[in-house]
Amino acid sequence: MKILPYLTPAGAPAAAAIAEVLAVPLLVLALCVWVNPADPFFTHGPFPWVVLGPVVVALRYGALAGILAALVVLAGWFGLARQGLIGPTMPQDEFLGALVLVMICGEFGSLWSNRVRRAETMQRYIAQRLDHLTHQHYLLRLSHDRLEQDLISRPVSMRDALLNLRRITSHGMVADAAALPAAGELLRLLSQYCQIECAAVYRMEGSNIRRAADHTLGTPFELNTTDPLITFALERQELSHVALDELEQRGRSRYLVVVPLKDAVGTLQALLVVERMPFFALHEETLQMLNLLLGYYADSLNAARIAEPILRAVPACPPAFAFELMRVWHIRQTSGVRSALVALEFRSQPGFDDLALQIERLQRALDSVWACESAHGRVLLTLMPLAGESAAQGYANRVEGWISQNRGATLEEAGVTTRVVLLDQLPPAQLLQTLLQQCHVPAETRTERPRA
Repeated sequence: MKILPYLTPAGAPAAAAIAEVLAVPLLVLALCVWVNPADPFFTHGPFPWVVLGPVVVALRYGALAGILAALVVLAGWFGLARQGLIGPTMPQDEFLGALVLVMICGEFGSLWSNRVRRAETMQRYIAQRLDHLTHQHYLLRLSHDRLEQDLISRPVSMRDALLNLRRITSHGMVADAAALPAAGELLRLLSQYCQIECAAVYRMEGSNIRRAADHTLGTPFELNTTDPLITFALERQELSHVALDELEQRGRSRYLVVVPLKDAVGTLQALLVVERMPFFALHEETLQMLNLLLGYYADSLNAARIAEPILRAVPACPPAFAFELMRVWHIRQTSGVRSALVALEFRSQPGFDDLALQIERLQRALDSVWACESAHGRVLLTLMPLAGESAAQGYANRVEGWISQNRGATLEEAGVTTRVVLLDQLPPAQLLQTLLQQCHVPAETRTERPRA
């Protein structure tokens, strides 16, 4: 029935509401008949108590339900009058006043019912929002805890670790590679940056592993050369760990990570065996940093031989620059981390003769710089290890900002041309030759040295 929604409040069952609308006034009328059978409508009394039924219904269900309850009372009067229990004269004024009172109470009840309904709706919405915010806060707390744990487990970036490794292996370029120089410092560096707790470095003798460890970290342990993880790492010639799916059919290993120390020319120098490290530290980023640092260290053992391809292709290239270029190329091949090479060509301009020297002082500690002469002035080559295109472009923007702030000129006015290349697919010797040619470096600088 279409009238039912107007007789029942939101959420109330229709049948129960209709029953209350009919039963409450009848119950009050019956009570009045029992209390005062001579005058159940209290027409001669101080207050018409029979009107309480419709008033209660009107306050609960609204004016329309109250009017229906008043009609029930009116029908009760007709029924009692027909049976002769009351007089035949209808108290019209009393019924009219009761009807007005019921309508006023009904409007009052409808008004406050709507207000309560709106308040409940808003409360439900706020509760839903609070529940949503609680979940978001919980996820944010978990993310914060995860970031905090990552910050504790990885207190430095790859560039910081690489800078420290360069410092401790600076003497390795002239030392005997077979002696594994600074290997002890390397293990301490790995314990700080990669959370390694127990590990050892074993030197290679041809294709065999020396049973005695050259350097150890933590509690010394005996090497099992037939361990599945060690044999698997030697077969693949790359970093291997216990979480690899390929190791499931080879049996259990007592070691967690095994890393062959292979330089840029492919010579296997040593083997790092990790027996113990925190479980949460055994993830992709830690393994990538471990592989990067060990590859960088292995390259330093044969610096002259590693830099030889670039020195043969570009004789004027400084050996240290050529060595770093080959090392970051090796990092790109083994770890997938790219580096950038930025060339700044300074054309001779009045008032800007010392600009190349000033810009050279802006380099980061990790960068390698080579300044050479070109047909139009000077060229400053900056090798940025572990820097992508955005970092290289940021460096170029920093140079432009410095020139604008200190010289009051743009790059074009200062005669500066910027070129950015990434060490990705092209071999470093060919890449360096192409870049020098674009920067108008004389041919004798980039002519390939004949083989002996």
